[in-house]
Amino acid sequence: MKKGTGFNKFILLWTGELISSIGGGLTSFGLGVYVFQTTGSVMSTTMITLLAFLPTLLLSVPAGVLADRIDRRLLMMVGDGCSALGLLYILVCMQCGEIAIWQIYIGVTVSSVFASLLEPSYRATISDLLTKDEFAKASGLVSLAGSARYLISPFLAGLLLAVFDIRLLLVIDIATFGLTIISTAVVRSGLGTEKMNVQTSFFKDLTDGWKVVTEKKGVLLLVILSSFMTVSMGTIQVLSEPMILDFADSKTLGIAESICACGMLVSSVLLGIKGMKKGYTKVLSISLAFAGMAMVAFGLKENIILICFAGFLFFSMLPISNSCLDYLVRTNIDSNLQGRAWGVIGFLSQIGYVAAYVAGGIGADVIAKGLAVGAGRGCAYMIILSGVILIILAVVLYKIKCIRALEGENI
Repeated sequence: MKKGTGFNKFILLWTGELISSIGGGLTSFGLGVYVFQTTGSVMSTTMITLLAFLPTLLLSVPAGVLADRIDRRLLMMVGDGCSALGLLYILVCMQCGEIAIWQIYIGVTVSSVFASLLEPSYRATISDLLTKDEFAKASGLVSLAGSARYLISPFLAGLLLAVFDIRLLLVIDIATFGLTIISTAVVRSGLGTEKMNVQTSFFKDLTDGWKVVTEKKGVLLLVILSSFMTVSMGTIQVLSEPMILDFADSKTLGIAESICACGMLVSSVLLGIKGMKKGYTKVLSISLAFAGMAMVAFGLKENIILICFAGFLFFSMLPISNSCLDYLVRTNIDSNLQGRAWGVIGFLSQIGYVAAYVAGGIGADVIAKGLAVGAGRGCAYMIILSGVILIILAVVLYKIKCIRALEGENI
C-alpha cells in the first residue's frame, strides 16, 4: 500500500462511521425522551440503553474471532445493513398505532445484535490501514466520530422533536446505514477481498483472544480497571437525560447535551492535529481524575449553566483517556491477533456499562423514593457518587507499575 493511501481509506471509512454515529444518536435521544415522558420511570428509560448495549457486549468476543476469520469489511457491511431491521420494526409498529414499550425493547435488541459485528472489525481494519505512527491521530478522529452522537445528534434531535415526532428520527437513522455501507464497500473494493488463513477452530481462536489479553499483566490490569471506569462513565451517560428532563424540556436537553459534547469535539480535534508522543499512563490518570470531578459538579444542583460547564469538562476528558487506553493496548498486541483481542477487550472493559445501566436506573429510583425527592435528584446523587469512585480509580491506576511499563514494552 502506498504511503498515505491507507490514511485516505481510513478517512473514507471514518466518514461513514461519523454519519452512522449521528443517525444512531438521533434514535438514542428520541427513544430516551419518548420512554421517559411516557412512563416517568428512570429504570424504563435506562432499559433502552441497556438493551442497545448488552447484546453488543455479549457478542463482542465471538464477533472479534469472526473479524480474524472473515472479510472484516464484509462483516461491517452486514452488521450495518441488518442493524436497520430493528429500527424498521419500531417504525412499522409506530405507524400501525400506539407502540408498546416491549416492542421498542425488541427493536432495539435486534439492532444491537447485528451492530455487534461492527466494533472488532472496525478497530482491526484501522490496524490494517494505518502505520503505528498514525494510530494516535486516528484515535482522536475515531473519538470525534463517536462524539457526534453527543455533539450533533442531541441538538438536532431536540429541534426536530419540537416540530415532528420520533418517527422522523428513525427514518433519518435508517437512511444513514445506506451511506455507511457504501463507504465501507468502496474501501473494501480498493483493498480487495481479504483472504483469511483459517487453520484453527473457532473455539481455539476464541481462547487465543483471551490468552493474548492475559499474557501481559499490564494489559490485563488496564482492561480490568477500564471495566470499573466504565461503571462511573456509564452512570452519567445514562442518567443525565432523565436528570435534566425532570426540570427542563427536550429542546433544552438537546441544547445542553450538545454544549457538553463540545468538549469531545475540542479535545478530539486537538488529538487529531497533534496526537501524543509519550506519558500515556500519566495523561490517562489525570484525565480520569478531572472527569470524576466534573461528574461531581454535574450533579450538584439544577442549574443548566453549571451542568453545561461540568458536562463540557467531562466529555473533553473522554477522547484523551480513550486515546491513551487505545494506544497502550493496541501497541502491545500483535496485529494479526487484533480482531479477537479487541473482542475480548471490548467485553471486559465495557461490562461496567451493564452494571451502570442496571444499577444506575434502580439506584436513582430507590434514592428518589427514599429521600422523597424527584427522579432527577435521584439521578444526580448517583452521578455524584460515581464521580467520586472515578477519582479514586484514577489514583489507583497511576500507582500500578506494570501498567506504566506498557509504554516501554511496545511491539
